[in-house]
Amino acid sequence: MTRWVMVADLDRCVGCQTCTAACKEANGTPPGEQWRRVLDMEVGEYPDVRRAFVPVGCMHCDDPPCMAVCPSTATRRRADGIVTIDYDLCIGCGYCILACPYGARYKSEHPRFAYGGGPTEAERKRFDARRLGVATKCTFCVDRVDAGTEAGLTPGVDPEASPVCVNSCIAAALHFGDIDDPQSNVSALLSGNRHFRMHEALGTGPRLYYLWH
Repeated sequence: MTRWVMVADLDRCVGCQTCTAACKEANGTPPGEQWRRVLDMEVGEYPDVRRAFVPVGCMHCDDPPCMAVCPSTATRRRADGIVTIDYDLCIGCGYCILACPYGARYKSEHPRFAYGGGPTEAERKRFDARRLGVATKCTFCVDRVDAGTEAGLTPGVDPEASPVCVNSCIAAALHFGDIDDPQSNVSALLSGNRHFRMHEALGTGPRLYYLWH
């Protein structure tokens, strides 16, 4: 069986926000919606203090709270673990937005563009009216993953089949792959390094793992 996960190496992330920009460009998300963003945090105690940059987004949980509260069954979890939203079923109630402990869901009622007026050429090409009035979030670039898999490519190894945030990372801090494959890139990273998951105590089973040495 296949279970897709993402791994973020916090010792490598430099907080450049390239993944955020790449995600926004690829998905045409409006101002204020960042499906992939990077938190800037301080850790430690004076005088031993350091900055940590933490990529966050939808965690594609094993037990997603957003799915449990969805009254229209628009939010679903696939067999490979990717959590999806069916825009045709979503009624825009916003319950999932409140239920998500990671702040990873958004909703826009009206078209919004970067410069306040009409869309830029890039925004016009990527505008999707189906995403108005419904919940939206990171999809793990499921369209790329599915198309690449059908073409015989390996997500997380072949860029054409991998999430754009992973491809864009200038520090090679983001990784994607099949955790059920013991030979995969993510399995090797997790078996050889200390790691944690955000708010793991909530029992959501987030599938974004953080390496932290």
